[in-house]
Amino acid sequence: MSAPYAAHPSASRGRLHPQPPSATRDPFQRDRDRIVHSVAFRRLNGKTQVFAAPHGDHYRVRLTHTLEVAQIARTVARALGLNEDLTEACALAHDLGHPPFGHAGEAALDAALADHGGWDHNGHTLRVVTLLETPYPDFDGLNLAWETLEGLAKHNGPVAAPGWALAQADALWPLDLATWPSLEAQVAALADDIAYDCHDLDDGLRAGLIRIDAVLADPFLADCHAAARACFPSAPPARLQAELIREALGRMVVDLIAETRARISAAEPVGADAVRHVGQPLAGFSPAMATAERGLKAFLYRHFYHNPAVVRVTEPASACIAALFARQHADPALLPPEWAAALPPADPDRARHIADYIAGMTDRFAIREYERIIGPAPLPADGF
Repeated sequence: MSAPYAAHPSASRGRLHPQPPSATRDPFQRDRDRIVHSVAFRRLNGKTQVFAAPHGDHYRVRLTHTLEVAQIARTVARALGLNEDLTEACALAHDLGHPPFGHAGEAALDAALADHGGWDHNGHTLRVVTLLETPYPDFDGLNLAWETLEGLAKHNGPVAAPGWALAQADALWPLDLATWPSLEAQVAALADDIAYDCHDLDDGLRAGLIRIDAVLADPFLADCHAAARACFPSAPPARLQAELIREALGRMVVDLIAETRARISAAEPVGADAVRHVGQPLAGFSPAMATAERGLKAFLYRHFYHNPAVVRVTEPASACIAALFARQHADPALLPPEWAAALPPADPDRARHIADYIAGMTDRFAIREYERIIGPAPLPADGF
């Protein structure tokens, strides 16, 4: 039974391009399926989470991260009586705009387009689902429901100053950028935080780049580790490490559900639209957990994302994307024929078109393109 503040497919604002209803699925279920069947979703399997073009099979890539986000988001949505399909759709699509090499690739594209409005992966996600995916014969995009687009546009909350890509999507179909999104979208965004906090920690430990003594110096992680050891005092280190991750993730999920219930009870929103006009997020962590979560992020930046072994790959990966853009912008004949044929005559559209092409690449395809048109890729052959 859905809660009164949940999004209801029967009350959806519909699609930009009207289509006949499905005999077997409601609008949010169809959105979830469209996302899963998209080319951009498949490409996530070859895109960086933290490790660029990882050689190891046990580290996350953007696709496995996305699936983990969707699982956490759906669990929370079910506990709160939200629409699980809309929550899952927002979770599954939230990273479709990521370029190769993750945030290193994003920084390179943002710098390359500095004179043309910049570039960010969240805005590009909207560009992917409204323009670049073309599975239908009579319009561009996946033609997702308004509520799914809203959730993607406001992944981090209200947007006061949208970048050019998000502004274009909003001009095509206004997404009420000044308000908070549905609770389903809010939950999907927090599930993203939980997933990458816990699973990046797991990958860093597995790779040997985060030491257990550093973990024990962090109050939240030390408490999770102590709880894991108390339950399994004889567990070998590798299994205790897995239990540490499980303990941390479980605590964050339980806290998110409890705090969100309390906020909902205080605000008493009736209907999904009331959620948008409360004026503050209804999904969130308790103050204590919010502090712990910020500390965990800071821990990961200190010990993992800025680890020299990671940086020695991310810096040349960023240079690879920058060089690809510069060469293809200077000589569009290097683009594939279909991309060259559609090239706009002048900037900023010309530069944005080339960025669209590069952003769609997987890590390994970007490396192959670099080697095809420039020379040996600057990335270390042994990975991180």
